[in-house]
Amino acid sequence: MNQIITQVDAFTNTPFKGNPAAVCVLDSPKSELWMQNIAQEMNLSETAFLVKQDDGFNLRWFTPTVEVPLCGHATLASAHVLWSQGYLLPNQEACFYTKSGILIAKLENDWIQLDFPVNLSQAIESPPELSQVLGVACKSVVENSLGYLVEVESEQLVREMRPNFQQMKTLTKADIIVTSIANSNSEYDFVSRFFAPGLGINEDPVTGAAHCCLAPFWRDKLGKDEFLAYQASSRGGVVKVYYPGKDRVFISGQAVTVMRGELIIN
Repeated sequence: MNQIITQVDAFTNTPFKGNPAAVCVLDSPKSELWMQNIAQEMNLSETAFLVKQDDGFNLRWFTPTVEVPLCGHATLASAHVLWSQGYLLPNQEACFYTKSGILIAKLENDWIQLDFPVNLSQAIESPPELSQVLGVACKSVVENSLGYLVEVESEQLVREMRPNFQQMKTLTKADIIVTSIANSNSEYDFVSRFFAPGLGINEDPVTGAAHCCLAPFWRDKLGKDEFLAYQASSRGGVVKVYYPGKDRVFISGQAVTVMRGELIIN
């Protein structure tokens, strides 16, 4: 039987919005080269591969060029596939074994909650070329294992900025989260964008892993634990964030299946 692969738009309930990911629940383990080739063929920001275990699923994520240790939207898409295709019952948790440890997903009405490790940032001196690369003034700059986290003055700047991606690749860290507090009349608490040319993706549409960095950043600034966030890429996506402190961030989003097909290459 040919291998099924599903394309899911994550962090949205509307087709062709949010962040698309391919999900492949494997009949048997495949080589790293095979998975990387499939990810390159799919040419999405992430392709997720799952293998059933006794009490959960082994989960790995690949961009078209590299394997990554953590991906929020492809985990959300994977959990959506497990429930929507009958691998799990709606009242069952999805347990994923990953290179970032054990990740748990729960279905809550039509939202999927992910339990992820927090990614704390450290204060640094802003690289002098960073503002030039982004094309906007940096209000503050910190760094974490994902890259730089840059706060700018307004939501308008986040939405309208046009970075220089070739120059960005020359930075010590070539991946950058840019964020600001949302407009005063907005339903959202903060907005962001994520640029990742270091991972082969100039701009990621909606990034769960970035919100593991944004949660403690905005908790410190706004003095609250729960947020409704918007990632202002051209596709756009909505993320619910709950960070009570300590070492876990709870990220929730919606998802919709847009395509399902067969891989005829085994």
